[in-house]
Amino acid sequence: MASMEEDFPRGGSSKKGSDPKTAKPRIEVDNLFEVREPAKKKKKEVSKPEHRKAAKDEGKKVDDGSLKLNTSTDVNILHLKNLKVGTVMLGCVREVSDFEFVLGLPSGLKGYLPISSVSDTYNELLSQKLDSGGDLETVSSSRLLVPGQLVRCVVSSLGSSKEGFVSVKVSINPKEVNKELSSRSLKAGMTLGGCVESVEDHGFLIDLGVSGTKAFLPKDKAEEAKSSKQELMVGQYVTVLVTEVKNEGRVVRVSVDPTAVSQACAGTQQGWMLSNLVPGLLVQARVKKVTLHGLIVTFFSAYNGTVDFMHIDPDKASKYSEGDEVKARIIYVEPSTRQVGLSLRSHLLPPSSDVLDTATSDRVGAVIECCIMTAVHHHSGAIMELPDGAAAFVHKNQMKEPNEEFNPNRLLAQPQHTLRITDYSPMEQIHLATLRKRTIETTFFSYQDIKEGQLVECTVQSLEKYGMHVKISNHIKGMVPRIHLADVTLTNPEKKFKVGMKVKCRVLSVDLKNKKIILTRKKAMIESPLPVFASYTDARVGLVSHGFIVCVKDFGCIVRFYGDVKGLVPQQELTADSMINPQSLFYVGQVVKAKVLRCDAEIEKLVLSFKAVTQGDVEQVQTAKFGFEVGKKVEAVVLKKDLTGLEVSILPEEVPALLPMVHLSDHTTNWPLLWEGLQEGDTISNVMCLNKTKQGITLSKKPMLLEALSSGDVVKSFSELQVGMIMVGWVKDIMPYGVFVSFPHNLFGLAPTAAMSDKFVADVAGLFQVGQTVLAKVTNLDEQKHRFLVSLKVSEVSSSEEDAQARLFQGQSERKAAHEMKTSRDDLLQQLSSVSLGDKLKMTVGDTAEDGSVSLTSDQFSNVPVLASLYHTTGVNTTPGCQVTAVVLHVDLLTPRVHVSLLPALTTKKKMLEKGSQHTATVQYVDKDFAILSLEDTGHLTVVSTTTHLNETFRFESEKLTVGSSLTVTVIKPKCRELGGQALVAVASRLMTTRHRTTSESMGPKHSYSIGDIVMAKIRTIKPTHVLVDLKDGISGSIHVSEIREEPKLGSFPTSSLKVGTEVKARVIGGREVRGHNFLPFSHPNFTFSMPELTLLPSKLDVDVQEMKSEPELENYKPGDEITCFVSKYIPQKTCLELSVSPGIEGTAELLAMIRRPREANHPQKLFKCGQCITAKVVGISTKKPERLILSLTGVHKFEPGTVTMGTILKITPRMGLALKLPFGKTGFASITDLSDMYTENPLEEYKEGQVVRCCVIEEENGRFRVSLRLSRIHAGKGMPVKDVDINSISELQAGQTIRGYVQNVGEQGVFVRLSRAITGRVLFRHATSYYVTDCKMFVEHIPQNALLTVKILHVDTENNHVALSLLPEDTGNADVLPESLGLPQRQKQTKKEEYCKNLAKRKRKISESKQEEAGEKKKPKKEKEKKSQADDLDSGVDVYFREEETPEENKKGKREAGKRGRLQVASTFSWDTELNSLKPATAAENTYESSDDEQDSQSKPAKKSRRELEQERKDAEQSLSRLEAELMDPSARPESSGAFERLLLSSPDSSLLWLQYMAFHLQATQIEQARAVAERAIKTISFREEQEKLNVWVALLNLENMYGTEESLQKVFERAVQYCEPMPVYQQLADIYAKSDKMKEAESLYKNMVKRFRQEKAVWQSYGSFLLRQGQSDAANVLLQRALQSLSNKDHVDLITRFARLEFQYGSKDRGRAMFDKVLASYPKRTDLWSVFIDLMVKHGSQKDVRDLFDRVIHLSASVKKIKFFFKRYLDYEKQHGTPESIQAVKQKALDYVEAKGTEAT
Repeated sequence: MASMEEDFPRGGSSKKGSDPKTAKPRIEVDNLFEVREPAKKKKKEVSKPEHRKAAKDEGKKVDDGSLKLNTSTDVNILHLKNLKVGTVMLGCVREVSDFEFVLGLPSGLKGYLPISSVSDTYNELLSQKLDSGGDLETVSSSRLLVPGQLVRCVVSSLGSSKEGFVSVKVSINPKEVNKELSSRSLKAGMTLGGCVESVEDHGFLIDLGVSGTKAFLPKDKAEEAKSSKQELMVGQYVTVLVTEVKNEGRVVRVSVDPTAVSQACAGTQQGWMLSNLVPGLLVQARVKKVTLHGLIVTFFSAYNGTVDFMHIDPDKASKYSEGDEVKARIIYVEPSTRQVGLSLRSHLLPPSSDVLDTATSDRVGAVIECCIMTAVHHHSGAIMELPDGAAAFVHKNQMKEPNEEFNPNRLLAQPQHTLRITDYSPMEQIHLATLRKRTIETTFFSYQDIKEGQLVECTVQSLEKYGMHVKISNHIKGMVPRIHLADVTLTNPEKKFKVGMKVKCRVLSVDLKNKKIILTRKKAMIESPLPVFASYTDARVGLVSHGFIVCVKDFGCIVRFYGDVKGLVPQQELTADSMINPQSLFYVGQVVKAKVLRCDAEIEKLVLSFKAVTQGDVEQVQTAKFGFEVGKKVEAVVLKKDLTGLEVSILPEEVPALLPMVHLSDHTTNWPLLWEGLQEGDTISNVMCLNKTKQGITLSKKPMLLEALSSGDVVKSFSELQVGMIMVGWVKDIMPYGVFVSFPHNLFGLAPTAAMSDKFVADVAGLFQVGQTVLAKVTNLDEQKHRFLVSLKVSEVSSSEEDAQARLFQGQSERKAAHEMKTSRDDLLQQLSSVSLGDKLKMTVGDTAEDGSVSLTSDQFSNVPVLASLYHTTGVNTTPGCQVTAVVLHVDLLTPRVHVSLLPALTTKKKMLEKGSQHTATVQYVDKDFAILSLEDTGHLTVVSTTTHLNETFRFESEKLTVGSSLTVTVIKPKCRELGGQALVAVASRLMTTRHRTTSESMGPKHSYSIGDIVMAKIRTIKPTHVLVDLKDGISGSIHVSEIREEPKLGSFPTSSLKVGTEVKARVIGGREVRGHNFLPFSHPNFTFSMPELTLLPSKLDVDVQEMKSEPELENYKPGDEITCFVSKYIPQKTCLELSVSPGIEGTAELLAMIRRPREANHPQKLFKCGQCITAKVVGISTKKPERLILSLTGVHKFEPGTVTMGTILKITPRMGLALKLPFGKTGFASITDLSDMYTENPLEEYKEGQVVRCCVIEEENGRFRVSLRLSRIHAGKGMPVKDVDINSISELQAGQTIRGYVQNVGEQGVFVRLSRAITGRVLFRHATSYYVTDCKMFVEHIPQNALLTVKILHVDTENNHVALSLLPEDTGNADVLPESLGLPQRQKQTKKEEYCKNLAKRKRKISESKQEEAGEKKKPKKEKEKKSQADDLDSGVDVYFREEETPEENKKGKREAGKRGRLQVASTFSWDTELNSLKPATAAENTYESSDDEQDSQSKPAKKSRRELEQERKDAEQSLSRLEAELMDPSARPESSGAFERLLLSSPDSSLLWLQYMAFHLQATQIEQARAVAERAIKTISFREEQEKLNVWVALLNLENMYGTEESLQKVFERAVQYCEPMPVYQQLADIYAKSDKMKEAESLYKNMVKRFRQEKAVWQSYGSFLLRQGQSDAANVLLQRALQSLSNKDHVDLITRFARLEFQYGSKDRGRAMFDKVLASYPKRTDLWSVFIDLMVKHGSQKDVRDLFDRVIHLSASVKKIKFFFKRYLDYEKQHGTPESIQAVKQKALDYVEAKGTEAT
């Protein structure tokens, strides 16, 4: 303690007193920086001199309270515009690159840290490496900082980029961050940022940036983890805690313990001043004030700080109050005003470490809709709540467009917003977003949005010698290399490209790490319709694509595609002429079409061909890659515009297609608008495939066609056509005799003149327009010529009012979209973006045209003419220059111009409209499709369709709507969102006039009934779901089944209670269409043309009309409502039951929602009868039209745990379970353990796809349900018998429990058994069988997957969810999993050996008792006593193989005495020559080690046994000892104990076989470490001369590490083996080990290193070739052979080729092997040994014809007669074995001919 007091004096230097009052002046100095009222001066103010001195040190002037440093009156975030050089901040590392780090700063700011600003030490280290040319990897910047690490930095500069963006440069150099600190100011407990200066023997020197201070970080294991210190390198940034200060701060000791650093709290005792405050300090603060935007706090008793709203703990945001004590972390200090920012976020406070878990986010760039603005901070921004509950911050500059004013109230009024996440701030752990529309809609926001092969539009930024720099978007730039500026190399590219020019490029490669994009301007690449090869997996065999040549060599051309994909075109595949010179035909940069011949994606090898490309391949590729289907919805991007339509490319396949202009809309006037609005590069969604011909694919965007094709109600062939069908089509052609109408699937019909309209048609011109959408009814079919006629008459294809409204909404929506597209792109039309129908404008009257129209001007419309027609200026002063108020009627973007009205009736104040009110409307503006109406004097304008039907035609112009004409309308909705807030009206007086020809063509007789009328009806027809009645005047009526009985009984048939002919009293409640049978509500305008709908319910007959309750609408039904409904019919095609709820509401129940038992699915139509009354639960409302209720008849409307439902098996996944289709569009999965309460051997055998089963919902996981088919769950509470319990959690398992499960898999770590759907246990191999197994593959062969096993639980680890199991027979009671027929040795157990030893010792004692007296008379020598003690050790079980170990001297003595004795002596305790009845113990009474317990045991036993028992015991003892004797005498017997191995190793220490057996002995007992120890002993023991013996041990050790060790341990053993042995055999052995254990990647990598290191060794090349061919890589082996021939000498070539040829015969291509032999033998024809090998291989692998041909070649060689005779003999033997007598005779004749030809030489 004394030394500590000297090193750390309390109270400062020794000269000052220790009076605690001396600390007060320092606090008062700090108070200078707080705004306070002037205090009265005291006469004795000791602190005044120090007060002024401190103020002087701060560099500020004292002015009696006027000084306003460190004052905080409001709370604001840190804005970039307020950032100053010198601001110290706490930052978080976001990105790490080679030359720069990106830091996340407070308030979402971003800083850039160059590697030169890390530390001076690191800069010096880099300079030394660069000067010496050393490896820079050792000083890589990636080791200095890690992503997520918190660092203390200072703003070093604020630069500006070319685009005007501010770039913040920061530094973490301790000399800059801690420059305000001095040696004397350092105190224990401070936390500072520093960098490692040097690495010493006992620690590290840390640079704290404080002049004159040396900081030492010791290597102290007790203080912190050793591993963390070992990772420190010179220059690395660390945050340290000062633990000890010596010599006035010149020497300090620091710690990097993360816990201590994080929890170190700064205090006033450490002397912190505002001038030297550093970020990252943890302080104790007090809340001074709570504001709407954050907190104002005080710390160090006098300093002020702010906590903005983003740094308040969100869990405690509303709980802070003045005076609360909180812990806070300083995050920045502003140098000029001394403003201090703090954070209360938990991730910056203890116990969090200095490395944040999240530094980046994958959601950056995502566009998110339906976001809610939860809070607005007017000086900062807004907090948005995303749909998933996460928060995002929008800066106030990002809440408005660049030229707009900031209006947060307007944004708050909007219920939902769409935003794009632009960044992630790790300091606040919050996403940053923008509400700017242009940013949200931009296609390319980040580099991740750019894909290789994508077409992009760029802006030229600059031209350099090496290429052209372009800008894709504000933050994304790219480069076009000079060779890619055009199809040919440009000499003067500056003449073609200018800065600011827009160019179209295709992306060649994207480097996300370095943010580099390479593009091409080659026309052939840009306009290529062929597939893009962005990866080797895209290059499938047979595909053709455009690429460019990067290299031309004699052997061929190398072609590059996109990304890093490149391939070789061999010389023979360049052209049809194989003798050409490639350099003369091809050049670098040339764009070519190449066809894939071979592709190996794993090794990235691609072989291409130029000559194989045909025109047919190109056409096939263009269409084959896109699965065309009529009605398929796709997205397309506009490539080119012409007057006929848009040339587009279907995404993502980029298949060219045509979108005709007439197919952009159902409204003809919207065609040119949408065509003008769409530009090249725009993406069009919701487009469908319509037609495919040789010319290409045609698309359509007609909404009515989309709806018809989506619903599936479209005729696909002529055979499906039926007379009376109504179909949606479009006018194909107009002829004098009629109109041709086209339909999907290449069908078209003719509408003759008489069938075009209900009106007389004198001329077909002008009635319809080509491309117009129409409804057509099939009237006639010509089966022979496959032609049909259609009718376009409105009376025959009537549509409802709802359809007309839908067309109106769709048309206005299209116009709005075209308006936005046009105004957002055209600067001249930008001023029209905010103008809409009904807007009132202040205008100035201009000139008057000849037609009476007046032009108007205003500042708002400086470039767009504004016109008011003569009609709209009636009664208004139009003197030029006068001011008027104009109302916008229409904005024409094609002209462009704005049509307005000056009529006073339209400029008045708007009045309130009521629903259902009728008004007289005046037409104010009209075009072909839409008209603008004004509603009397209400001041309201609205829009209506000019036609009531798609097919409506006008014979005369007077029939059309004209400006000024009047109509009667009824208000349906006062404010309609689809019409931009205008009223939705129905034109009541515009009833369609038709020409009635026959009764069948008419709409039916009109009636005069109205809602509520009481009528008498006579029942005419009774049907299950409705009753038809006759009213007076011949009018027919209908009564729905639900309108007959008030509360019908379940299962009853209400209509059956009525009788035909009886009269009933009824009331009119609505109408039903005669043709469509659609129920019409009360307000339907065409009710007079419908069939009255009646009711018989007393509750509706006995009340007034006003009191009648309206029928509930479809939207009123909620999921879970129980309703009464009636069966309508069962539809087998859709397997659903249609139900009727009320006259206007229908419902449907799918099969799984209408049955309760699986057998009911066989005949569902028999379950219910038509008209039957049943109850159902509402599940939801269908989205498809017509809308109807989705019902459930089983009582289940949603799935919760425990719900029992039906399911259909979709797929049976082997060894896993069943995938089920559940009701209501849900899916589920039943695990194999959830199929039954009693497991079976083949649980999936009884199931098949399509089978209906009953299941119980267990839980929901990621939108998919886990279900169970166990009866105990389905019938919960009934006590169903369960044999195999359903285990839900690991806590239900207990050690010792025996259960059953299915084998999941057998791996290297053991047998894994699935116990339940979520729990899997492991059986170690030593617990799997009682046999000793050396190869774990034996378990794979005999334990199949999904086998049902009984296991015993050995141990349950609930923390790690691990379950240890056993399959041993003694644990499970079942047979061993491995059959006894394998002949495997039994694994002996230690406990059984001990038991045997104890029994043997007891028998010895019994024998000794009978000879007690004789033993007492004899005396044993001293050596016998020692051996007796060893025998006692035997009883303890130390010697596990029942043998006593002998010392070397005893062993020698035993050998010498072996010749003297008649039998082998194992231990000198017994004499093997005497009879068994004379066996005696060595000593009985004199043995000092004899236990008294043994005496007690002997006394407690019975006095005597029978003679027969004693005789049997003696015989057993003799047999046991005889067996032991035989084992010792048998030299071939394998040792069975460690002691036996040790004795043998003493005699044969250099025998690797013995050492390996010793290792195997330990491995048999799974004693891995003991086996390693034996191997290490063997390596040290075996003599250095025995190289092969040592190699054997090394190989065994490699095998051991490969099976039981890790990759690191295997590599360490391998490196040692290479040092101690010849390297090449070690390499070969390890490669073989890898190959045998199926580690092919490791083996191939090792072989690649071997051929580099031992390239002169033939055996290495042969081994590698054998490996490749065994893997089926014949081409790779061929390439390897060529490399080997270049590396080896010529004398080795023949043997190597022969070896490879033999391998080809065995594992590769026999034809290639034969060709290789032919090539070698052509050069060396006299190598008869090769001929002999060739013959052997051909006999084994070739045909008889090939073998005979080969023999014929051999016998005609010019070799010696002796050798030819040898081949003749082989030829004859072959024919005798495989030939015929004729072939044998032929060989003999050839031999005779040869002998005659050779003459005497042959004899």
